[in-house]
Amino acid sequence: MEKTDPKKDYTARTVILANGNFPSHPVPYGVLMEAERVVCCDGAAERAISVGIDPVAVVGDGDSLSVELRGRLGSKFIHDANQDDNDLSKAFNYCRKAGWKSLAIVGATGLREDHTLGNISLLSDYVTECDVVMLTDHGVFTVYLRSATIASVSGQQVSIFAFDPMMAISSRGLKYSLNEMRLSRWWQATLNEAEGESFRLEFNGGPVVVYRTWAVR
Repeated sequence: MEKTDPKKDYTARTVILANGNFPSHPVPYGVLMEAERVVCCDGAAERAISVGIDPVAVVGDGDSLSVELRGRLGSKFIHDANQDDNDLSKAFNYCRKAGWKSLAIVGATGLREDHTLGNISLLSDYVTECDVVMLTDHGVFTVYLRSATIASVSGQQVSIFAFDPMMAISSRGLKYSLNEMRLSRWWQATLNEAEGESFRLEFNGGPVVVYRTWAVR
């Protein structure tokens, strides 16, 4: 039985900092600043360094780096010109190859909406190879490949997304129950609410993306 805790310490040994909104909420910001190691997408490197982060690697094609910063990074800059992957996947692949399997992603949302949607959807690929969460200033995205009991608090806002429109999902412990529901549209299982300390999602297949807010009504 898989279980997550919305109040738990999400500190990961490795944090990937993407080039979206730099985190301001205390949870993602704290996870970033307390990480054992930080890997930056190249567009996020300058901001990371400005707040005192010393990244172990900066990954990308380098088009977001000034000549001066690229020179300062030296061997920490990992050039990856592969146009089949976005910057987040380049950073993820670097971590995976290094054997770093406990990952938190921050800064992956909040600017261009197409980048945000793409980054969230990539979690369903990443979770097959690593233990990964995505933290934003408003909540946390987690991905499940099988039925799961997910810890929560009463009044916490919950949204559920599935990529297979034929997969049936049922729930227990949510204000608006899902009963063999097939999610053919992204909006259909959004804006739900946890009724207690956990809720249960039952499905065959996956992946299922779950979003839980930090704030509780």
